[in-house]
Amino acid sequence: MQRVVETPGASPRSEPVAPSPDGRRARWTEHRRARREELVAAAVEAVRIAGPEFSVDDVARSAGVSKTVIYRYFSDKDELVDAVLERISTAVLLPRLLGELGLDHADDRAALRAVIAAFVSLIEDEPELYRFGYAHAGRSGRADLVAATEREIAEALGRMMAERLAEASRPVESAMTWAYGVVGMVQLAAHWWSAARTVPAAELVDQLTALADGGLSALLPPRRD
Repeated sequence: MQRVVETPGASPRSEPVAPSPDGRRARWTEHRRARREELVAAAVEAVRIAGPEFSVDDVARSAGVSKTVIYRYFSDKDELVDAVLERISTAVLLPRLLGELGLDHADDRAALRAVIAAFVSLIEDEPELYRFGYAHAGRSGRADLVAATEREIAEALGRMMAERLAEASRPVESAMTWAYGVVGMVQLAAHWWSAARTVPAAELVDQLTALADGGLSALLPPRRD
């Protein structure tokens, strides 16, 4: 960028204008953000390959960089783990599960089955990412993928139940209790099944759907057409 400088008795001349410090800072901030996102993506791939006990060396190999580069963007492995948990939640788990909740299914049973099937399919499709999430469940003061996913899905389901109750002029206070109960039941049963594998995945989905729908169908008013 240039500016025009006028001197009395002389022709105007142009002088270069240095970029503003704020502009340089903004570009550097964006560069760091983008680079950090690339390294998180590499870490997710490292988890898929090496499993929950992945090392920073695994991430460096996945990203094609040295460990030194990793530590320029993350203070320690714990910070990297937090970033990976956040990425799995926002880019893998929640879009699939919340997406099913937002669809217009034929009836309540079909809606429940779709969400349960989506969760079970995640265990099947991304076994290492699923194991990684549970390996870091209950992280004190840090990201907890399991708790965050439970909360997001239960809150969304609870809001839908509350709307149904309100439409029927019934009290809505029980909606969140039922929602957290259903989500907790499905998550715990599916986690047990992920190790036991006592029945095929489709049968597990049918069993959990029957249990959840059997309870909710007796509690919720009929859905309006």
